[in-house]
Amino acid sequence: MFQCDKCGACCRHLDLSPLYAELDRGDGVCRYLSGNLCSIYPSRPLLCRVDACYEKFFKEVMPIDAYYQKNYEACNKLKQLEK
Repeated sequence: MFQCDKCGACCRHLDLSPLYAELDRGDGVCRYLSGNLCSIYPSRPLLCRVDACYEKFFKEVMPIDAYYQKNYEACNKLKQLEK
């Protein structure tokens, strides 16, 4: 299972990917972000679910450890934007 530290960086930079356009409140921040947490977490979209996205889109493309590594790398890049 992907280990999220709940920093909210991914939810504050939606403008970096057109995939998240409908969640963007207009300033790059997710309309459902409250503090650093998702206010609709149990019913969040598939694109916001790392493990579910792997199962649906990537399990035939790469091993889970490589997928997690790519997600951690992206996470760290987003955190760097906040410094």
